[in-house]
This record gives sequence, C-alpha cells and structure tokens, in this order.
Amino acid sequence: MLRTHDAGRLRASDAGSTVTLAGWVARRRDHGGVVFLDLRDASGYAQVVVREDEAHHLRAEYCVLVTGEVQRRPSGNENPDLSTGEIEVAASSLQVLSSSAPLPFPIETSQAAGDDVRYKYRYLDLRRQGPAAVMRLRSEVNRIARGAMATLGFVEVETPTLTRSTPEGARDFVVPVRLQPGSWYALPQSPQLFKQLLMISGLERYYQIARCFRDEDFRADRQPEFTQLDFEMSFADRDDVLTVAESVIRALWRELAGYEVPPIQRMTYREAMDRFGSDKPDLRFGIELTELTDYFAETPFRVFQSPYVGAIVMPGGGSQPRRAFDAWQDWARSRGAKGLAYVTVAEDGTLGGPVAKNISEAERAGLVEAVGAKPGDCVFFAAGARRSSQELLGAARNEVARRLELIEPGSWSFLFVVDFPMFEQTEDGDWTFMHHPFTSPTPEWRERFPEDKGGALSDAYDLVCNGNELMSGSVRIHDAALQERVFETLGMSREEARERFGFFLEAFEYGPPPHAGAAIGWDRTCALLAGVDSIREVIAFPKTGAGYDPLTGAPTPITEAQRTEAGIDAKPEVEPLPGEPGAPGPSDPVH
Repeated sequence: MLRTHDAGRLRASDAGSTVTLAGWVARRRDHGGVVFLDLRDASGYAQVVVREDEAHHLRAEYCVLVTGEVQRRPSGNENPDLSTGEIEVAASSLQVLSSSAPLPFPIETSQAAGDDVRYKYRYLDLRRQGPAAVMRLRSEVNRIARGAMATLGFVEVETPTLTRSTPEGARDFVVPVRLQPGSWYALPQSPQLFKQLLMISGLERYYQIARCFRDEDFRADRQPEFTQLDFEMSFADRDDVLTVAESVIRALWRELAGYEVPPIQRMTYREAMDRFGSDKPDLRFGIELTELTDYFAETPFRVFQSPYVGAIVMPGGGSQPRRAFDAWQDWARSRGAKGLAYVTVAEDGTLGGPVAKNISEAERAGLVEAVGAKPGDCVFFAAGARRSSQELLGAARNEVARRLELIEPGSWSFLFVVDFPMFEQTEDGDWTFMHHPFTSPTPEWRERFPEDKGGALSDAYDLVCNGNELMSGSVRIHDAALQERVFETLGMSREEARERFGFFLEAFEYGPPPHAGAAIGWDRTCALLAGVDSIREVIAFPKTGAGYDPLTGAPTPITEAQRTEAGIDAKPEVEPLPGEPGAPGPSDPVH
C-alpha cells in the first residue's frame, strides 16, 4: 500500500508517529506562509499542514500522497465535529499523484447539484460523504441479509441472465443471438421460473440477490434494472415465507436503524382497500376511509348515485381558503379523476361547500356523525367504481398527512397484506393475473376460481413499510393440471401454454414439491434504511426515470456492421432444435 494509515482513523494516541496518507484535497485554507489542507479518503478527513511554497499549486480534488508527523492541534484549535479533530499532520513531503480539472459542481458542500449533473458525474458525486455512506450501507444490507439467510439454511444460487422470453407483467429487454440470426434471448424480469425449478430440483431453500430487468413505460422512481432478495422454499406455506421475511427485516432494522421491529400484523387486501384506499397503506397516521354507499342510497345528488361512495376527513381542513380547494381539484385531476368533492364543517356544525347544496336535508343532518368529523374539519368524497374511488381517497389520505405533517419523523410501520385478488380486469374488459400466473389460489378458491374471476382470491402476500411495497410473493402452483386451468381461465390454450412454458410444465411431471416464495425489493429497502427519497440514491450508477444513463449516454444506436453481425434484421434460417432459443416447448414429456 502507498499509505500507512487511513486519514479518518488517526487519533490523539497517534501523536508523535510518522504516517503516510493518500487521498484527495477536500478543502484548502491559506494562513500566511502555511496552508491547511483537509485530506479526504474513504475513511474520513485529516487536517494536513503544508508550507505555502509546497502547496501553491494544489486545488480541490487533486489526488496526493503526504508523509508527515501526527501532532496534537494547539489548544483551542480542536474541531469537535471531526473524529480526527484533535490532531493534524505536519507534512514533511507531498507528492501529487494526479491533478484535477475544474469541477462541474462543488463536492464539499451540503447543496448538491441537480440530479442530471450528479448522475453524469456520478464518480464525483460518490466522493461526497453522504452518497458514499449510502453505498457502504447497501453493502452492509447485503452482508446482514446473507448472514440471516445462511442461518435459516438457504442456499445461494445464481440463475441465468440470458433466458427465453416469458410473460411476467412487463415487456422484456431482448438480446440478439449472433450465432443464430433471428433468434433472441430475453433478460429476466425475475428469476421466477428458475427458482421454482430449483424447488423441483430438491434444493428446498434457495435465495439470490438477483438483478432483474423490465422494459416499462416511464414511472417515477423506477429503474429498468433493479435488484431483489429473491427466495423460495419447498414444503412451505404462507406462514413459513412471512416468518423468513420478518427475520430478514428484523435483522436489517435492528443493526442498521437501531429499531426493534415488533411482530408484523397482517391485513387482507380487501380490508386495506376499504380502510385506507391502498394495498400498501401507511399506518403511521390514523385517517381512514368511510364508505357511504348505503348512506347515499337514495340521494338526489347525481354524482353520488354510484356503485361506491366514500369519504375521508381532513382535520382542521374547513378553514382552507377557496384557492386551496381549487388546488385540491387540480391535484385530483392530475391523478386522472374529474375532481374531489368536499364539504366543510363550520364551528356551529353547519355544512358548506358545493356538495352540501346538492344532498338532501336528512343527508346533511347525519353526515358529520357518519364520517366522524368535527367542527372545523373538511370532508373529501370520491364516487364511482370502487377500486378507482378508493385509490383516489387513499392518495388524498396520504396528501392530507403530508400537508398536515401527521407523520412522526423516524417512525416505522410494517404490515403484511394477504389474500389478494387472483385476477383483475383490464380496461378492454379482459382478465389478467394480478401477480403472475404461477400464483396459487387460496384453498377455498382452488376448485371454483374459473366460475368467479372477480371474486377469486390468491395465496399472495406483500410486505409494506411506511406506505411502500417492500416485498411481493405467493404460494406457487405445483400441480400441472391446476396450472393449466389457470392458463385456460386467462384465455391461453394448452398449445399456447406449452409453447411459452413447455420446459417449465414438463418439469411438473417429475414430482414437484409444494413450494412458496417471495422477493424483497432491495433498492427500496436500502432507500428506507438510508433515509433517502429516491431509489436512485442507493444505486451506484442509476438511470433516469426514462431509462437514460447520464454517465455513458446509453442507450445509443449501434453501427450497421453491428446490426449485420448480430443478425438483428434476420429471420431464422433453420428451425431451431429443441432446447435452443426460439424453439417451441415440448408437447409431451420426454422420458
């Protein structure tokens, strides 16, 4: 090593010793013949005292090698904000290892540059103490999780990155195969099929910190490539999976947040939607939805003559000025709603606002009690289809909490949401799976799910933390006949299922065990533990929300020669052999 000590680990006990340090010039202060440098390396900072004639050429972010004697700072000059604040290094020699061009943004400042600039020069951004600490925290998250999974008897297995395209809810990224023109690999949206195959293989307990890829439309705080702690268990049910997840979460929060996670409560999807308007409710504050569908069953107000009417109360919201209520309408319209109906409750209990003028006298008389409002409050309403109306109220609930600062800083709330619908209806009236087609129906729906797709429940579960979905998983289908019935219910023929999943369904012929699993979103978990708002802050080299890489400029066009070599515009010259990319799955088991 070029250096003998880490700069940030020097202490008063090192006084009198000669050390060699290596790092970057973080700050420079000239004091008449003497220059004070703050030298930064990965461990922290140390003050270095250099003669002016040896330091006149030094600028911020020059990389230097310094040898000198560790000395106590003069009394009164200590810096209590630095762990090395009692000492300084009197340089006897200084060597510039490399110089630095003028910086695109200042590194030693609490005022960070804009995201586009930071991510373009991410290697400079990571020299800042905050981003660097986040990277180290993420490393600790991996270490702790691996230790927890090893203790629980899990085997770490790496699954393929180049595989065949299978539908899992988003578009695949595809890769051309040069040796087979016209054929393509796909990057995995998740290791779903492979981890189930590992259960069939008899490993029984698998996990992986897995890289996943999804070609999704622009969504805030999403990345086209992301990481998850993926695990699967044989001879296990829902309770077993949730116990493992809780063990990992408890270990992470205990060691990295100093928080002892209490036993995590469970709530059904239906209850979460009815009470909080979200399948990932934030339970750190207590505002809940009130259903008023029956209350307004005979209403003269046409807007409330709907399949669902619900409301939330904004404490003290009745005193908002008219422009604030107009802003609420703009907020609702930005979410695709027509608006957000409301009434205000005056101090004497009388109702104001546009809704109050349109409902009946009897409805006005009992409304305050029905929703649990108080004088000075505001009541917001949503009416229409149940799910979309509840989601609007759930979003309004979160917005009320934000505006009223109802969430205690540093607080945590965890929740398991269970019993999700098995299917959901698309905008064009078709049905699709809510999670993925390998999710088992709950035992009571196993035989009759095709008869009532809208009511069927799946044995799926999510883990929610502070209103964020941290984990999603399910008990898997391990019976080939049941799996094919699910495909048929979604309108997929037996032939189409064999074409898409032939290798997977074939494995079901060889004694698959009951199994279940889940995946914990690693980027969001790290973001919560690091206390940052965006998952991009916990990714070493992130992309923008649109999938653009400011650092490398990717994606970029490729040359015509590259297109030709990769056979991008080619069609397969020969029918691929069984097992090769592009080959159909087998129609019958091979023995």
